[in-house]
Amino acid sequence: MGFKTNSDDDGPVSEINVTPLVDVMLVLVIILLVTAPLLTQSVNVALPKTASTTPDLEKQPMQLGIDAQGGVTLNKNVVADLAALDSTLRNELAGNPELIVHIYADQGVNYGKVAEVMATVQHAGISKLAFVSLEK
Repeated sequence: MGFKTNSDDDGPVSEINVTPLVDVMLVLVIILLVTAPLLTQSVNVALPKTASTTPDLEKQPMQLGIDAQGGVTLNKNVVADLAALDSTLRNELAGNPELIVHIYADQGVNYGKVAEVMATVQHAGISKLAFVSLEK
């Protein structure tokens, strides 16, 4: 009738069986993952011992805060107005020419107020300015 049976297939198999190849590759990957951390080379160095030093307080950045209502604080001290902020920053800059200012602005503060404070910091002669935000 034309039905093909298994006994009729006496020729060579034309398909490649990849299952053993995949098994070998997985074993090689596992061996690589296990031995890779062991291959790191390190040099034993006797490091010198020193006395610990206190951090340099002059290198600590000034913390300039702007709350949602537009109030300004400098190192958690309330600043009356931008002129007082300018004079305070100039005095601090005279004692520390490498002064850094970090701005902590509330997310609800008006952008115009932040721009005014930035202009005041720049007018005081401070060029190292950074914004600080919280991670989400």
